[in-house]
Amino acid sequence: MPLVQEVRADAAGAPVSAKLKALLKIAAAVQRSGQAVTEDDVAAARAQGATDLEIHDTVLIAAVFCMYNRYVDGLATALPADPAFYDDRAEKIVAFGYLGALAKAQL
Repeated sequence: MPLVQEVRADAAGAPVSAKLKALLKIAAAVQRSGQAVTEDDVAAARAQGATDLEIHDTVLIAAVFCMYNRYVDGLATALPADPAFYDDRAEKIVAFGYLGALAKAQL
């Protein structure tokens, strides 16, 4: 989890590949607005080896998570503040899959 925290704190300085940094820059632009993704952003990602499919998936995933976050925020959903909750959930998903993890979480 420390790597994720490093990326969240400073994506440009995090110890990840140049390709991932370029894709994260595109994802951050999508977070602001889909129209914030520039031709230069796409060219920079391609220059680092990103394929059109990877660029497409980056835009799609970022856009979907923006929608999910707005939906959750708009419903004033209460979420656990303790990161350990999410670590536990992730372990259950890995072990049992999404549906199995849901069933185990309800126990």
